[in-house]
Amino acid sequence: MSLDADNRLDSIVTTTATADPDNAARFAAALERADLVAAELRATAAERDRANRTPRAEVELLRGHDLLQVQEPVAYGGSGLNYAQAAAITRRIARGDTSIAHLIGYHYAQTRVAPLFGTPRQADEQSRRNAEGKLFWGGVQNPRGGSDLVLTRDRDGFRLNGRRSFASGASLGDHLSVTATYDGELVFVSLPAGREGFRALEDWDNIGQRLTDSGGVVFDNARISRSEILGDDPITGRVPSPYQTLVTPHWQLAFVNFYIGTAEGALEEALDWTRLHAAPWETSGVERATDDAYILQTVGELRSEISAAGLLADRAGAALQAALDIGPSLTERQRAEAAVAIYEAKYLTTKVSLAAASRLFEIQGARATTNAYGFDRHWRNLRTHTVHDPVAYKAREVGDWVLNRRAPAFSLYR
Repeated sequence: MSLDADNRLDSIVTTTATADPDNAARFAAALERADLVAAELRATAAERDRANRTPRAEVELLRGHDLLQVQEPVAYGGSGLNYAQAAAITRRIARGDTSIAHLIGYHYAQTRVAPLFGTPRQADEQSRRNAEGKLFWGGVQNPRGGSDLVLTRDRDGFRLNGRRSFASGASLGDHLSVTATYDGELVFVSLPAGREGFRALEDWDNIGQRLTDSGGVVFDNARISRSEILGDDPITGRVPSPYQTLVTPHWQLAFVNFYIGTAEGALEEALDWTRLHAAPWETSGVERATDDAYILQTVGELRSEISAAGLLADRAGAALQAALDIGPSLTERQRAEAAVAIYEAKYLTTKVSLAAASRLFEIQGARATTNAYGFDRHWRNLRTHTVHDPVAYKAREVGDWVLNRRAPAFSLYR
């Protein structure tokens, strides 16, 4: 799929190419692989959406194109890409299938939890395993819905109990990233799939994001070793640093990119269909739909809005990566600036992508609403995920920073 946006040398790519041409080449190769995957996914997206099956084949497609381990060091078998580059891959995949972009976007974020919260040894061991095994990560991290996941001490280890109503990729993951509480404080747990006491309910049947394996999960007295809890001893009693609290902007940047990637792909799909099948309105005075003045106006409006939102998404990625590159010395103000840049993009990409997914039918016409085409999936996917956390709160957080210099307080949503 060719988009004008692909020809931009945004700040992320320009900086990377200047600093490390080999990295830039690996990034370009990964984007090419992502485009191949997106094209394959797009060809069957409507059919797979209707089938609503667990996306095992789709995860294997990502694995087979070496997209799961792109952030790990080259020496371990990865591509050595940074997180902003991984987010760009998420966006490319979203042009073909929003659900699978959701899975890989969460995967990329979840594999960055250990570098933030784990010991250097934990982070390095995980990175090596990810690269060598091309592991796919599921997540049990949404703090809302179900009951708390609680760790309790059990002799020389721990037990994990509780349930969550939303956990993407949990039944598919080779590894799971889990948030829980221990003595009332947040902890991050990393464990391999197949743990006795863990059960995925496989009850996801929502109107959109149907291929994200996002059903509920239960932990019933699951055994957890100390080495699977990220960080040094003591486990509790430490206040997360501004650098560590970048964990939430990681997820939010993934959302930004699969929202705008969906809009980009949906527009291209609508334009292809319009060129082949659409008819001009009877009073338009033209013979081809592609010459209809109102269709041209709508295309121009949507393309302009999507391009603007895409640029803001690029800026958000650059902001987060700049904060990550500072490392553990990151200040509260620097963290706030990076988070607010992402939340600005979150607000705009939400509004623009939802509007575009709805207005595409104004370009295509009534015949495009035929169920067989499945063009409604774009809006359903976006609507389902964009209520994950209300975007009005993101606008409020941006406003509070701009007006009062009050930084977004850290949580798993901010």
